[in-house]
Amino acid sequence: MYQDNFIVLTGGPGSGKTTVINELKLRGFFCSEEVGRKVIQTQVEQKGDALPWANKEAFRDLMLKSEIGSYLQYQSQSGLVFFDRGIVDILGYSNLEQIQLSDEQLSVMPNFKYHSKVFIFPPWKEIFTNDSERKQDFAIAIETYKEMVTVYEKSGYELIEIPFASVDERVDFILANIKHS
Repeated sequence: MYQDNFIVLTGGPGSGKTTVINELKLRGFFCSEEVGRKVIQTQVEQKGDALPWANKEAFRDLMLKSEIGSYLQYQSQSGLVFFDRGIVDILGYSNLEQIQLSDEQLSVMPNFKYHSKVFIFPPWKEIFTNDSERKQDFAIAIETYKEMVTVYEKSGYELIEIPFASVDERVDFILANIKHS
């Protein structure tokens, strides 16, 4: 499946992706929320162990299932849909955590293609914060960013780095780059 109207925002934790997604929603765009955060919230609520600090493999598997579900959920949309991370991020997470993906999982991933341009948010120390779901430190944010660059490039996507700027400027930058596709 190839969805040219599906736009991925990726990068390390705490780099401003979700804030930009929220602004895109306010501007009337369809947006898929970050599934990792949803998985963590659900697992904590259910007292499950599929958490990045408890069972990384189970956490990864639930994220992959949720990312595929998000992709399928928006297939009937003809307008732009923005994703706070994509299926390729699961490969990056697995590499960072040194957990193997099964052959089946690896074979499924290329079946879900997004727009060829992926917007990557570089680590930005001035806005980086932790919360109950984001427990990584800034060094992990940098490692995550580098891994996302690697996996998205290897997957054939063109990465466009988001500038350090206000939320409105970042959103305008994304929309201008999509318009010129």
